[in-house]
Amino acid sequence: MTKISERFTLAQRTYGAMAAIALVSLAAGFGLSMLISNGSDEGGMSGAAEGDCEEVLYWYDPMVPAQRFDQPGKSPFMDMQLVAKCAGEAATAGVQIDPSLIQNFGIRTAPAEFGILEPEITVTGVLAYNGRDVAIVQPRAGGYVQRTYGRAQDDVVSPGAPLVDILVPEWGGAQREYLAVLGTGDEALASAMRQRMLLLGMSDGMIDAVSRTGRAQTTITVAAPIGGAITMLGVRPGMTVMEGQTLAEITGFSPIWLEASVPETQAANIRIGQTVNAALAAFPEERFAGRITAILPSADAQSGTITVRAELGNSSGRLKPGMFAQVSLSPDTRRALLVPSEAIIRTGRRAIVMLDQDEGGFIPAEVEIGREANGQTEVLAGLAQGEKVVISGQFLLDSEASLSGLNVRPVGGAVHGETDDSAAQAQTYRATGRVTKITANSITLDHAPVPELSWPTMVMPFALARPSLAQGLAPGDNVVFTFTQHGTGPRLESIRKTGR
Repeated sequence: MTKISERFTLAQRTYGAMAAIALVSLAAGFGLSMLISNGSDEGGMSGAAEGDCEEVLYWYDPMVPAQRFDQPGKSPFMDMQLVAKCAGEAATAGVQIDPSLIQNFGIRTAPAEFGILEPEITVTGVLAYNGRDVAIVQPRAGGYVQRTYGRAQDDVVSPGAPLVDILVPEWGGAQREYLAVLGTGDEALASAMRQRMLLLGMSDGMIDAVSRTGRAQTTITVAAPIGGAITMLGVRPGMTVMEGQTLAEITGFSPIWLEASVPETQAANIRIGQTVNAALAAFPEERFAGRITAILPSADAQSGTITVRAELGNSSGRLKPGMFAQVSLSPDTRRALLVPSEAIIRTGRRAIVMLDQDEGGFIPAEVEIGREANGQTEVLAGLAQGEKVVISGQFLLDSEASLSGLNVRPVGGAVHGETDDSAAQAQTYRATGRVTKITANSITLDHAPVPELSWPTMVMPFALARPSLAQGLAPGDNVVFTFTQHGTGPRLESIRKTGR
């Protein structure tokens, strides 16, 4: 009975603590929602009581803003009255917060800035023989194996190292006939005999040795054509071998192959010629650099990876096939407009950021995003350098923007407050570059430096002032172009091919 009482008392305490936490959470959420919903006289986000509305669109519970009601009254969710949503609020230019309360809401911002995105992919790999450096050893004539020089599979040999001696009896008769013809002085017949000996598989060096020494040589020494490891050995003393029979296979390992499994999601960040760095447990203090030479055409369906192959220098032979490695792949770095990744709100259909408009104003803006690495996300379009994005509290602001019916600034839209006159007065810049990508609304250019803007050479998208500018252009074209700077980024005003 004592144990049961103790358990009952413990359960009571647990439930009591849970209830207290729930009440505190509800109170905090209610307070925050009321700050969002109250008018500017309360120091919160914009909103209005029913008496302040000339026309009420609907009523809602700030704790459940997605649920709308046609009539005022008490909320079915909380012990509170429904709040009116005024028609005028739908036309507001943005979410407004009293600047003195921004810190209380935990709202932090960061500017969009140009920088170098340096994503690094770390995967596992394994060293392998160089499949492009393979030699098949075959005899030019059949005969009997006399000697194999003590070779065994996986032995490492140098170029020209002897592998096997083969006795070829039929060569003796041909060589003696050749020596007899040479004694007659008949050069035409001697030339014909020499050609016959070449067809029998003798080398020019052996024929010269026969004519020089005057003695027949019926034993041929087969040597390694390249340096490497004997990965297959199919000959032993006393064997009879045929012409063209494979005696051995030699595979090189300098440079040695490194094969790494890369997730499919990173496939777009990998290209042939890209630099890799490998760390091996056998040499913890060293890093081995190489370049990707191939991206295999098929993916592993079970692991969801693709295999990339790189070559590492191995003149000393320290790197052994079968060793495991930690591989770092550094994709191409390029200068790009970057924002903290936490600022991006992904809705499934598009990506949105909340922009700080100063004086406590915030508006949602759609952005086109690219690569992500080290907590930074590349913005391809929709933002201009220096615009401040919300990196903490953005979901609260986005909810209020949705509730207020605010329109999201589109990727190609004008910045709030920019007029056609201000756009017409924008300074025009001129530069040269190369087309890398064309879409319906933009052209991505690998452009030369723009000294007026302190821009270095970089790859970036330019919005099109009109779609016709892209006519007649294709990726790879060298161009001269002019552009203007706007709140959403640079915009092409003219572009033409240079023919270079």
